[in-house]
Amino acid sequence: MTDVLFYHLTESTLEDALPPLLEKSLERGWRAVVQLGGEERRDALDAHLWTFRDDSFLAHGMEEDAYAQRQPVVLTTGTGNVNGAQIRFLADGAQPPDLSSYERAVFLFDGHNEAQVATARRHWVDVKAAGHAATYWQQTPEGRWQKKA
Repeated sequence: MTDVLFYHLTESTLEDALPPLLEKSLERGWRAVVQLGGEERRDALDAHLWTFRDDSFLAHGMEEDAYAQRQPVVLTTGTGNVNGAQIRFLADGAQPPDLSSYERAVFLFDGHNEAQVATARRHWVDVKAAGHAATYWQQTPEGRWQKKA
């Protein structure tokens, strides 16, 4: 059974919320795969992860890169897991693969985008039906995560 978290972004963007979550995953010794809904968003996130903070960057690659299997974080628009990730992040309404091979899956969705909210609700139902443990987290006005369900 995979631990599945739903993160409802209400105070920050994906670009603000994702890097700290990736850093925490890497601190646990996990590899990560980030699945996005489209190539344009994937490419923008690729550039952002190199420059999101002045004093650091997140080493990563794209699924089609020559050495993607060696990367701690892989960005993709597909359902593969070329780096053997233990955690899968899904954003922008990306359609998840079978999540049973992951220790954790994290759905991040923009609370100001009705299509993303509706898609997250459908994913919640599917995840629960598959028998995974699902929790729902919403941002507080201060940008912290509060467990709601």
